[in-house]
Amino acid sequence: MGITPLTYNQDESTKKAVAEMERYCEEHPRSPTAIRRPRIMIRGRSCVALLGSTLEDGIAGIGSSVNAALRAFDLQYSNSLKPPRG
Repeated sequence: MGITPLTYNQDESTKKAVAEMERYCEEHPRSPTAIRRPRIMIRGRSCVALLGSTLEDGIAGIGSSVNAALRAFDLQYSNSLKPPRG
């Protein structure tokens, strides 16, 4: 089972996930998600929000729901902007 990007022309669950992301962006207009608009993907029972071409090279948030993945993405994105401690 691979990662499936969510697009507007797929099934009802995909349309629901896209609508959830739109709602999240409306509720959090200054969030990294609203500003950068990561791709949303489904992998098994997990949702992935990805900015970049791969999980290894990009910034990703993974969660059990679209909202959880977007919250995780926002955290990872914000952490990537902070200078390393040391």
